[in-house]
Order: sequence, then C-alpha cells, then structure tokens
Amino acid sequence: MANILVVDDEIGIRELLSEILSDEGHVVLTADSAASARAMRHTEPPDLVLLDIWMPDTDGVTLLKEWAANGQLTMPVIMMSGHATIDTASEAARFGALDFLEKPIAMSRLLSSVRSGLEHSRQARNAQALRQAVATPVINDARDSAQVRPQESVGAAAAGGVPVSLDQPLREARDQFERVYFEYHLARENFSMTRVADRAGLERTHLYRKLKQLGVELSRGPRRSDRPAQERSQAPGHDADTGPLTD
Repeated sequence: MANILVVDDEIGIRELLSEILSDEGHVVLTADSAASARAMRHTEPPDLVLLDIWMPDTDGVTLLKEWAANGQLTMPVIMMSGHATIDTASEAARFGALDFLEKPIAMSRLLSSVRSGLEHSRQARNAQALRQAVATPVINDARDSAQVRPQESVGAAAAGGVPVSLDQPLREARDQFERVYFEYHLARENFSMTRVADRAGLERTHLYRKLKQLGVELSRGPRRSDRPAQERSQAPGHDADTGPLTD
C-alpha cells in the first residue's frame, strides 16, 4: 500500500484514478491545481505522484521543474496528458519524470506504470539506506569505544534492515543478500512462486534454479538448517547418536 497523489484539474479524471488505485489498496489524495499539489506535497510527501501536464494555473512540467530545483523531487512522478507532444514528454523526462501516460489512460497501463514507479522508489530508498550505512562511522569496543574512521571499521551494511557482511568476497555477500531477499518475499507473498517471480522480475524456471542454488526452502516455515539440533534429535524416527532410523 502506498500514498499516491493525483493532480488533475478534471474532476472526472481525479475520481476515476482515485477509484482504481483505491481498489488496489493504495491511499489516494487528489489535487485540482499546482497550488493544491504544492500544499499537499509539503504537508505529507507522497510515495508517488500522477501529474497532469495541462492545468490552468501552473502546468505540470513547470511544477515538476520547481520540485526538481528545490530538491523536493523525492518521489517518482508520472506525467499525464491527452494533448502533449513528444517534445513536451521528453522535456518532462529530462527534469525527472519517470513515465508518461497518454489520455485516455488504459487501466492496465496505469497499474503497470504505478507498480514500476513504486518499485523504483523502493529500490532508491534501499540504495540510500545502504549508502548511509556504509558512510556512518561505527564504535569500536576493542579500542575503548573510540570512534573509528568508516573506511577502516565498516564491516557490515544493512540491506533492507538485514546485516550483510562486507568483509567477505563479493559472491558470498551477494548470495547472502539474495537469500534474505527471496526468503522475505516468499513469506510476504505466502510462498506464491508466481508473485515472487513477478516481484523479482525473473522467469519462474529461473527463480526455481536460483532458490535451489541459494539453498532456500520452498515450504512454509523456517529452513531445515535453522531448526535447533535438539529439536531435530527429538523428532520421530531420529536417533540422537546414529541419525535417522532405518528398517
């Protein structure tokens, strides 16, 4: 679920987009002018903006330039218009617009663009968090809790809140991150391979191979290797000394 701001001077467009996006589980705010959009952006920065180009007070491209110049373009912006030229769309892209929707907007095209925009925003936030984690000085307890320079002491970075050691080879660090990534999305999508494949941008067969390579369990619940040894030893059909019992 995301907070989406729809900016359009036509009430019919605002109501239609609001209904479609609300049905998808998003919280939708609407603005009928650039002035109203500025106020809403200031009060509660949205996760994504759908911005009409032609509006009576200030056109959408001008508002986009204003946000970019003031450092307020912290969210994906998707432009909309029924009369824009290729030059107008290209100008909007130069100033940071992520996509362009031509009116009348097909629902499938709208939802696809919104999903891409929110995914782009999520990746940008994760990248920013990773950069901040690497750049933040840490405290070295072994040196009387003195602050050490980041380039000498950073041994781990938080990827989506999960620590990934940076002191290991690149391949191992990547595998560690991917394992956490796929386990998170498997649990989130209730182990639906179709939805996880769509989320990761992979073919299902590629996803199966990747999960097998990483040793990720496809069944619900923790991985076999995560079960305590005592629990495994007490499982039916298992002998503590010799392992699984056989006939």
